[in-house]
Amino acid sequence: MLPRVHVVATGGTIASTPDEEGAAPSLDGADLLESVPELSSHADLSVESVSQVPGFDMDFETMADVAERARAAAEDDEADAIVVTHGTDTMAETAYFLDLTCSLPVPVVVTGAQRRLDEPSSDAPANLLAAVRSATHSRVEEGVFLAFDDELHAARDVRKVHTHKLAAFSSPNDGPVATLTRDGLRFHREPESESVYLPVSGEDEPVEAPDARVEMVVSAAGVDGAQVERAVEADADGLVIAGTGLGNATGELGEAVADAVEDGVPVVLTSRCGAGSTGAVYGTSGGGKTLQDAGAIPGGDLAPWKARVKLALALDAVDDGEDVAEYFVEPVE
Repeated sequence: MLPRVHVVATGGTIASTPDEEGAAPSLDGADLLESVPELSSHADLSVESVSQVPGFDMDFETMADVAERARAAAEDDEADAIVVTHGTDTMAETAYFLDLTCSLPVPVVVTGAQRRLDEPSSDAPANLLAAVRSATHSRVEEGVFLAFDDELHAARDVRKVHTHKLAAFSSPNDGPVATLTRDGLRFHREPESESVYLPVSGEDEPVEAPDARVEMVVSAAGVDGAQVERAVEADADGLVIAGTGLGNATGELGEAVADAVEDGVPVVLTSRCGAGSTGAVYGTSGGGKTLQDAGAIPGGDLAPWKARVKLALALDAVDDGEDVAEYFVEPVE
């Protein structure tokens, strides 16, 4: 008997078709499955579409819908695995959202495409097949992953690293979980969740989009503290700083961050670099040590945009904003 795989379609390039106003998602989940007949030899497939949005227009509400559909398929419909099709721009964020909110007994694999089905050498069929093959492998039992260009990545670690190449995703700190070959999957480490699960709902309660408003500010040469000040004045619930290097900021931005923390606004400190972790090394007003001593929460090697997802969910999960820091403490081996 073939494993049962439920596909949740959200739009993206993989579902897009062109017209004179520009490409846009128009194919539903059933259309995608019909485009890759080989899928039926690997799994007993069911499918539903929850949205038709490009990756760059994804929001928390749709992510929560996907989480709920994944949970329903796993628990109520007894699917053996879930595959989510998605636009590549924010695919890694949705995968991480699912990993933080879905504690499921089956794996979830997110995939998409850099080239539409109508384009020469479209990667859509290969990525869909990779997702189904990965989701149904006997060693992939639970957790959320991203399958792309014959690689399987952990949701927490993966980033989009190129705008248009087919090899668009990478896990720069830890590498992929597995590589897909003609003969099967070659595993480089255990396929499991790398995320700290956030209990954002009860067993019988739906996953909901976080209400917390989290702003993100990028440090660069000459950036002042105006963006942080405006965010605080606009009642932002939290801030993520994409710092330079080890998680440093300009002096003026650092002073604004210290003021925000003193005002009770949680601030998570990350790096805008493509790899590596933050570190409390440098002093001066914007140095990472100064910022962490002032109360900024170190984000480790978490990408800034994923730290924003996590902070929004954490703020909804706790009663006191000061308690969100515990969700950013991850073991170092």
